[in-house]
Parts: sequence; structure tokens; C-alpha cells
Amino acid sequence: MKTLLYPMLLVMSISATICAGQSKQQASLDEAKKAIAESNAKYFVLYAKNDGSLVNLYTEDACLFVPGAAPTAFCGRAAIGKFFKEGYEVVGLKSGKFTTTNVYGDGIEYVTEEGLSQMFDANGKLYDEGKYMVLWKKTKEGWKMYKDIFNSNQAPK
Repeated sequence: MKTLLYPMLLVMSISATICAGQSKQQASLDEAKKAIAESNAKYFVLYAKNDGSLVNLYTEDACLFVPGAAPTAFCGRAAIGKFFKEGYEVVGLKSGKFTTTNVYGDGIEYVTEEGLSQMFDANGKLYDEGKYMVLWKKTKEGWKMYKDIFNSNQAPK
């Protein structure tokens, strides 16, 4: 009986450790999901200000992977700010909406968000619809967008 007791206790101990780790990982992922929802709720409020404050939702070394541009064309907060300022002032995009469809990852250092987007002009008319993926990074200031890629559902012209 003793010979069976020790392996059983070992298995129970390992199982408890695994469950505790999974529970902590789920709590971290839930925290990330909440932070992403809060950031997305602020996103177009900050965008509409057109004062550059939107870039604070991104890490210092973040990159936007914009259709038709080199991967490094919009890296860093200054370049990201310039991109959004042009979208607001030149293109005329004034608001939008994000719908998160999935968030996954370990919730410890990085998570990935998938979603759908809509952009509207000054009259509230739908300008474009698309999809996006954001790699979020946990920083000292909380969860920030690190790599942001998006594209239109419209066929290229």
C-alpha cells in the first residue's frame, strides 16, 4: 500500500501545481482582455481629439503594418502619430469602431487580439470595413499595442 501511496501523492501534487498555473494564466489573460476592451473604448475618443494622445495606447517601439507600406514605415510613436494625423486631416476619417472577435495568448507578456473594424467620415458615413490583428505587450504602464496590422475588406483598386 505504501508503494502506491507515494506515486499517488506525487501525481496529486503535480496536478494541483498544473491547475494553479492554469488558473493564474487564465486570470492574466482575463486581465489582458479587460485592458484591451478599455483601450479600445478610448481609442476613437482619443483619435477624434487629433492631438496625438492616441499614440500613448502604443508601446514606445510599436509598429503599424499598413497596407502598401514597408514594415518599418510606421514604427515608433512619432511615425504612428503622423499616420493618424494624416488619416484625420487629409483622408477625412473622423471616427470608427472595433469589434474584438478573439483574444488569446498566455496573458503574461504578450497576447494577440483579432477583430473587425469600421471607419467613418465626418458625416458618419461608412468609409471602410476591415479586419485587424494586434500583438499586445505588457509594460510597466499596463497593456499597450506593440504590433498592429490591419487591412480593408474592399478589393484593391
